[in-house]
Formats: sequence, C-alpha cells, structure tokens
Amino acid sequence: MELKYIDLFCGIGGFHKAFDELKCNSRCIIACDIDKNCRDMYNKNFNINPYKNIKDINEDMIEEEIDIFCGGFPCQTFSNAGKKKTFEDERGLLFNEIIRLAKIYTPKIMFLENVKHILKVGNGEVIKYILQQLDNIGYKVQIFNISPHNYEIPQQRERVYFVCIRNNIYNNIEIKLPKYIGNKLKFTKFLDNKEDIDKKYFITGDILKCLEVWDEIIQQFEVGEKISPVIMINEVYNNHTEEEFNKYPNWKKDYITRNKPLIKKYKPIFDKWYNKYKDILQKREIYGKLEWQVGKIKDNDSIFNYFIQIRQSGIRVKKAEYFPTLVAITQIPIYGKEKRYITPRECARLQSFPDNYILSDNDKYSYKQLGNSVNVNNVKTIINSTLTHYKLL
Repeated sequence: MELKYIDLFCGIGGFHKAFDELKCNSRCIIACDIDKNCRDMYNKNFNINPYKNIKDINEDMIEEEIDIFCGGFPCQTFSNAGKKKTFEDERGLLFNEIIRLAKIYTPKIMFLENVKHILKVGNGEVIKYILQQLDNIGYKVQIFNISPHNYEIPQQRERVYFVCIRNNIYNNIEIKLPKYIGNKLKFTKFLDNKEDIDKKYFITGDILKCLEVWDEIIQQFEVGEKISPVIMINEVYNNHTEEEFNKYPNWKKDYITRNKPLIKKYKPIFDKWYNKYKDILQKREIYGKLEWQVGKIKDNDSIFNYFIQIRQSGIRVKKAEYFPTLVAITQIPIYGKEKRYITPRECARLQSFPDNYILSDNDKYSYKQLGNSVNVNNVKTIINSTLTHYKLL
C-alpha cells in the first residue's frame, strides 16, 4: 500500500525526511512553505518544488486520494519567546487552512506539530479551539509532548504533536510511543573535530571579551555559592533613586532585590571588577546580565564549562548535558569548552538530519531553517508508532 501525503508548512522537509527513513512506501504529493529559501532547500533535497502558500492549494489540484497530512503549522504566535498573540495574528489563523484542506481531502491521519505552550496560551482557548475544529470535521486527537533528548538526541526541544485520526478508522485505543531512553546522552558524538572547524565559528571580539570578564568574577566566588538566577550588574551601579527603582517592572525589581545579598557579600571584589570592566559590561544591555542556570559554584568552575547563549534577556549559561533548544533567531548555542558556536551541520545533526542532507550555503539561512524545523527523529517516532498501531506500514 502506498501512503500519499501532503507536506504543509514543510520548511526544509523534516516530515518528508522522516517518511523517507521509515521506508514505508510513501509519496509526497504536494508541499508548501512561505519561505523561499526553505522551498529552495526542499527542492534540492527532495526534487519537489513546494507551493508558496497553503492558500494556493485547492480542490482542483489533486485527483488522487490523500492518506496523510503533516506539518508544523506556524508557531510564532504561540511560542514562549513570542508575544503569544494567538489567533489575533494572521499566522495563527493559518490553522484554519489545515481545516479547509482536511474537509476537501479527508486524510486518514494528520500529524501536526507546534510548541508546547500552545496548550496554555490564551487561557486555554487556543487548544480548545483547535480540538473543537478537528472534532467538527470528524477527527479524534491524541496529543504527545516529546523532546529529542528523550530519545538520545542531545537537544532539549519540547514540542507537542497532534495525531488526528479520522473517526471511521479510529479504534478507541491509545497509541503508545517507545519508552524514553534519554539517560544515555552523549552530545560530543554530534560534534565535529575542533581542528576541522572553520575559524569563523569561534567567538571573538566583544562576545569573547564579555564572557572572559564574567568568567573572572565567577572564579572568585566560593565553592558552593548560589548565584541569583540573573545578575543584573549594571543596575547595581547605575545609582538609581528609590523613585526610579519603583518605576521598574516587577520582574526587574525582583532580580535587583535578589542580587543584593550576593553583591553585599562580595562587594569589594565586585567594585574592583566592575570599575575595571564597566566599559564592556555597559556596551550592550545584555552584556550586563548573567543568567546562571547551572546550580551552585563548583570547584574550578568556569563559564566555559557549559553551553552559553547570548539572548535578548542576557547571557544564559546552561548545563553541558544537552544542547539548548535551537531557535530561528540569533541565539546560536556556544560550546563553552571550545569557545565557539555550534556549526549548521552540528545543528542539523541535533535535528536528526543525516550528514548527506544538503544545507544552504548561507549560514544565516541554515540556522533559521534548522531552528524552525521539526526534529526528524521525533517525527519518525510519532509516525512509526501511529502507522504501526493502525497497521498501515
């Protein structure tokens, strides 16, 4: 039996790659994506030229029976990093295009993916709306929340998958995923040899200087010291008045207040350090914020023992167990031990694309595309479990 599917919001083809790797006699009939660079990479890898817009797909385009829809519908309106405008944003309304096409082609199964916060945003009204619309057109839905790190891929990337089964084939039995095996993570096997990596990926200039400055103060803390979640060092020395402090947003006042015991304990050290490095710490607002997410200070501790991201909220330091979530904006993880950004090819491995997958020649495009992509291994797990359950393999 050949399984024919439509790849909606296809990106660079994470769902397509998962179907190919399952070797389940599947065929992509149509794909679509709004991003031209994604369409180019999809064509290079799968020899299919996606349509530009899901709205371009209509009932006159396909005569064959469609078995499956798949797609990670736009998540910017639901993401924790965004403004959570939900369906006030046109991108949020694109979910309705899936419903429109499902009415036309009535696929047996739909595999849809989004960020986990879609379950909470809009006071729960968004997920309520989604499930109601799917129910209205005759689909039962099972939701899975999984991350690559649950299955030996060292990236924490929690996503929800909606497995939508057409009512007339639904068997009223829950689909079971394989047991999680995330305790065997070895992130180093996903990395290239340091000697083989282009020099352009190694941090230099202000970024390196800023991290070295923070590393200097970290090494002066006592072993066992608990660092406040975010040290906002410029606010310690900006001489704000009580009136100015009271005008700060609550989150900022909270961090400043929680910083005070640490600053007081190490005040002579902080004073000397800040006076020496205030130029770099004040150069950009984010340089003066350290978000330390790796617990108490350890013996011979260093900022370079961990993964680092330069975020809008500041410098985030995370445990070197698995990589932070890859995102489509400029927060490329820094591998502290080697003082470098991870490369696009390493990002591709973390998204479970094989090394023979063709990436863009433009790193900026690759980072964005991979940050937006579904994880191939997670998708394959979901699809394989579903098709096995319904004896469609």
